[in-house]
Amino acid sequence: MHARTLPARHGMLWLIAGFQLFRRSPPLLTGLTFSYLLLVIVINLIPGIGPFLLPMVLPTLTAMLANGCRAIESARMLTLPVLLEGIAVRQVGMIRLGLLHLAGSALLVLISLALGTKLDLSDGMNEEEAATMLKDMAIILTLASPLLMAFWFAPLLTLWDDVAAGKSVFFSFVASWRNWRAFTVYGLAVVVVGVLVPGLVLILFSLISGALVGVISVVLRMMLLFVLAPVLVASIYLSYRDVFHTPVLDVVVADE
Repeated sequence: MHARTLPARHGMLWLIAGFQLFRRSPPLLTGLTFSYLLLVIVINLIPGIGPFLLPMVLPTLTAMLANGCRAIESARMLTLPVLLEGIAVRQVGMIRLGLLHLAGSALLVLISLALGTKLDLSDGMNEEEAATMLKDMAIILTLASPLLMAFWFAPLLTLWDDVAAGKSVFFSFVASWRNWRAFTVYGLAVVVVGVLVPGLVLILFSLISGALVGVISVVLRMMLLFVLAPVLVASIYLSYRDVFHTPVLDVVVADE
């Protein structure tokens, strides 16, 4: 597989193209996103086996999301056969991807435990506890980065390009490494849109009227759930296309 090395600005283009795909059918993409999140929660809550089963099925769920995004882009009906398209044919590869993801997740947990990191999100933390939590969060994110890079493109490489599981993980990691500039811009853009802008809006409205803060907070949360989350789902699919197939810039220009 040939992975293109893209300019940093493509990280922003992935979000823009994701929003354009969202605009084509907001209900469908939002419904697809919420169905995915619901499945993740339900599987994770299965007593005893949930935390082990979830990493194994995540590559298949990601493949279903991509099938859904491709169907929305081509104005096809979003049916279960469309979401499962190609998965049965690549069943062995997807199972192997799931096992690799489980192994990587288990290794990540073991290393985190060995380093003594934990995320305590309880209320009433003092400054020292909050600083410790932020440090542990930074460590966990750093440790998780190689796993995220290895599986960002892997499910779609196996599903659509018939790449063996081990090779797809390798190609995904290499492609992500080559495009670290685009991914850095992408991550910063997500933080700006999802954290900084809502925070600034809340601060501004708190200066105008304290009574409005609660209402604006609810509105912003709804926008993050019903707009930003589907846009992020679409951007994963579009980043794969941009790196391995169709330049996302062509998609952006075509929709303008």
